[in-house]
Amino acid sequence: MITVGMNYHVLPDKGSAFEAMFNKVLEVMGSMSGHAHSSLYKDVNNANSYLIISKWDDRSAFDSFIGSQQFRQVADWGKEQILAGRPSHDYYE
Repeated sequence: MITVGMNYHVLPDKGSAFEAMFNKVLEVMGSMSGHAHSSLYKDVNNANSYLIISKWDDRSAFDSFIGSQQFRQVADWGKEQILAGRPSHDYYE
């Protein structure tokens, strides 16, 4: 099992759009082989800061997800319209 922490900073007033897109991405993740569970957290001290904790069977399952066409489309949309900077991912095994 691997846990991935995905840190995102969104533009002001874009939190609702980010949260809505997370729910759509969660549907895709739910059907992917190797995905166990994901949750979205919002920083109580910074409304523009989010953390997604995602559990996968192994690193290759997560890498398949971030290499998917669906993820690339969401990432491109996020870069253009939602994110204030490049997200960071931390891996825990």
